[in-house]
Amino acid sequence: MIEFGFEFQAMASACELRLLGDDERALQRAAQAAIAEVRRIERKYSRYDAASVVSRINAAAGSGQAVPVDDETTGLLNFAAQLHALSDGRFDITSGVLRRVWDFRAGRLPGIAEVEALLPLIGWSRVAFDGHQIALPQAGMEVDFGGFGKEYAADRAAALLRHAGVPGGYVNLGGDIAVLGPRVDGSGWRLGIHHPRRADAMIETLELGMGALATSGDYERCFEADGVRYCHLLDPRSGWPVRYWQSVSVVAPSCAAAGAACTIAMVSGERGLAFIREQSLPFLAVDAHGVVIRS
Repeated sequence: MIEFGFEFQAMASACELRLLGDDERALQRAAQAAIAEVRRIERKYSRYDAASVVSRINAAAGSGQAVPVDDETTGLLNFAAQLHALSDGRFDITSGVLRRVWDFRAGRLPGIAEVEALLPLIGWSRVAFDGHQIALPQAGMEVDFGGFGKEYAADRAAALLRHAGVPGGYVNLGGDIAVLGPRVDGSGWRLGIHHPRRADAMIETLELGMGALATSGDYERCFEADGVRYCHLLDPRSGWPVRYWQSVSVVAPSCAAAGAACTIAMVSGERGLAFIREQSLPFLAVDAHGVVIRS
């Protein structure tokens, strides 16, 4: 059994496959199929692609016309609805409209009135979705699958690799990791969790032979103004960035579950870890003062 690595770019992230197998050609084919699946999902749900499902839904906002959706999209929309309910509305795929005033590359701090003007466009509970078609009731409303798209793609790539007979390895999409199985000797893969305040350091490493690891943090896209850090994780109720946690990492059976849990924890503030504990998931969290809390 030999270990092979494959690196590629997708979903605005550096990505890696680390796979075990006896046949290099077979692993190459499996890897290419997995990479193609990640890029298929990226095209299908990218808000930057005018032909994507998300773009078609958003273009019809306020028109009174519902957009038919396929089974895959229905599954993801049902997942979004579940996360909205579990988070008391803090995980809301209609909150992507806030990026119109939050420019984290430019480091621009919007005015209070600018943010408040977008709040009427946010609200999953207003969306008409019956499992077959979806309609956004107001012009300017949007859905955005960025909150779980990368994690879903990691799970799908891992599923394809398992189906191809790959016995072990992992899929890493920009730090969202789905593990296929252990190393040749049965040990887990050593995975690092980035330090939220030191770009060149890990705050923890762990061994994982199965399952998934995801991290959500205030350092991924952020800027500072007058000594205050503003990150891309926004509370859909206020339109402003959350500040309670520097980062939250979660281990779960699937990458989608891990990613959803750490994101909900980040936006839930003080109650974030209680939510993860209710799901019985291992975690590592760093609070606003840099204190590390482990399950």
